[in-house]
Amino acid sequence: MFEEAQYFAPVATRDDGTVEVELAASHPGFADPVYRLRRNAIAALAVGHVPGTPIPLAEYTRQEHEVWALVSRELAIKHRKYATVEYQDAAERLRLPGERIPQLQEVGELLEPLTGFRYLPAAGLVPLRDFYGVLADGFFHSTQYIRHHSTPLYTPEPDVIHEVIGHANALASDRYSQLYRLAGGAARRVESERALEFISKIFWFTLEFGVMTDQDELRAYGAGILSSYGEIEEFRNMDIRPLDLVAMGTTHYDITKYQDVLFRAESLAHLEDVVGEFWATCDDESIARLIADARQG
Repeated sequence: MFEEAQYFAPVATRDDGTVEVELAASHPGFADPVYRLRRNAIAALAVGHVPGTPIPLAEYTRQEHEVWALVSRELAIKHRKYATVEYQDAAERLRLPGERIPQLQEVGELLEPLTGFRYLPAAGLVPLRDFYGVLADGFFHSTQYIRHHSTPLYTPEPDVIHEVIGHANALASDRYSQLYRLAGGAARRVESERALEFISKIFWFTLEFGVMTDQDELRAYGAGILSSYGEIEEFRNMDIRPLDLVAMGTTHYDITKYQDVLFRAESLAHLEDVVGEFWATCDDESIARLIADARQG
């Protein structure tokens, strides 16, 4: 569950060149000066990164590694029950370390031989067109910081657990990673902000919060569900609707709470046929037509 103010936590570069992450007062680490200094230092790594060069190493503390180990262990148990088989198989291919936080450079080096994906460091919010566009080239923007140790099973923002345990495992799948690439191609192809938002909402309701029929039951494949210790236990009780492009592309969602509306694919092949084909062929005109037809209907 992401609190909206923190989901887009501002990152400022001061006149003296220092980088500061502006945490909301409700953030678990707001009153922890050590954590705040760590957040600033980790954000500065991304701000200073030169594309095409190795990603700077984040010097994680023992406490931060312990948070990763705890959450990684607990999520692995839940994935066996709630994640699609394709996701579980991809996680087995990737084999992320369970006792320590992997460096983003390391994650990319594990992924690239499998599906060609690599990681890029992000200090904070990445503009939609940039975030989605580079997916077409096999790049994924990721934060490097980890949630505050006082609340290891909760985060008000997408941290390295969400970005790596949630997304990297999916990116290790040939079939899921191809959907990421198609989403990137679609985002790069369209020109209007309206069409880009439509594409991003479909991404939200699929690769972030998607569910499907798998092993004759409802399972999750979306990174947002599969990286959330609490939400993964609740998604089967939500309002589950049929996979529908227009509905997904126009449905409002609230990132301050668990997603109460989810869209169900009947299989991975169904997801590829509906969403994959849309991303592969859509343009501004076809998206405008979809929206207009829905309003008339």
